[in-house]
Amino acid sequence: MTKKIAVIGGDGIGPEVVAEGVKVLEALADVRGWGLELLHYDLCADRFLKDGTTFPNEVADTIANECDAVLLGALGDPRVPDMRHARDILFGLRFGLDLYVNLRPIQCLHESLMPLKKFKASDVDITVLRENTEGIYVGIGGHFKKGTPDEIAVQEDFNSRKGVERIIREAFELARRTGKTKVAMADKHNAMMHGHELWIRCFREVAEEYPEIETRHVFVDAMCLFLVQDPTQFEVVVTCNLFGDIITDLGAALQGGMGMAASGNIHPGKVSLFEPVHGSAPPLTGKDVANPLATVLTVGMLLTHLGFEGEEAKLTALVRRAIETGHCTREVGGDLGTRATGDWIVEQIRSGA
Repeated sequence: MTKKIAVIGGDGIGPEVVAEGVKVLEALADVRGWGLELLHYDLCADRFLKDGTTFPNEVADTIANECDAVLLGALGDPRVPDMRHARDILFGLRFGLDLYVNLRPIQCLHESLMPLKKFKASDVDITVLRENTEGIYVGIGGHFKKGTPDEIAVQEDFNSRKGVERIIREAFELARRTGKTKVAMADKHNAMMHGHELWIRCFREVAEEYPEIETRHVFVDAMCLFLVQDPTQFEVVVTCNLFGDIITDLGAALQGGMGMAASGNIHPGKVSLFEPVHGSAPPLTGKDVANPLATVLTVGMLLTHLGFEGEEAKLTALVRRAIETGHCTREVGGDLGTRATGDWIVEQIRSGA
């Protein structure tokens, strides 16, 4: 059966790194004999500035009803200061497809990327599940007396029992599927006594159904401290939308930077979205210096979601070898450009790696 993948390059360096991800997908399809169909969509700041298009209904319908996954580049352009196009595209996908699991692996693949003294690369192997459809990012709130000295801005933090329970349960299920033995939950219920009281109560209730898994509650500020002091104490972490955003960017520093950070926005068993999370980096656009390895790792996650077992591990091994041999961009120790790094990965795939 042919798998359909929607491809959205996005802004800045997004199209450059996504092009390398597409090369990897096409090489794997050729070598493995897969049926893959890539549907390319011109959705970005350039398109918005040209004709006002952000995320058309017909594209949303096609992705929801015909596609199996989405590969998305970075979004964001200083020419659109309110990020209107980016918000419509990204939130249209996340909320429209109910992608409630933001899955962020934090894995250090080489000793040269480990920033902590007394720790090895293998000591950083954490999976963070960030609730992706609720919390403070849903946009509930407003302004009163905007633009005056008496202005008031209100931003509501939205937490539902359904939303909190399903992300916590998925964290335990992922631990069980992958042989992990520890699940930690980060919240701030000592200060956010309503919304996050729901998180701690739900976490304790769901944990009772998984007696073989060690559970731990950690306040989010303490978790940021502990991640730097000793990352080995964490295996699976589940948290809310805002805290997950912060924790995973800290985690990226433990794996070599944002250019090594892959992610999936997932609804288990349904069409899901996969994106490197390094941002659009406008100053780097067109210079052939952006690191495409996060996109390669993201493609691995996408292939796991599509049911191609073992392919993610093979791509991860290739990324590790690229760093070991210097076939990578400068910030992770090599001297290649974006395209040459992608070409090396493709060459390895076609040679049987």
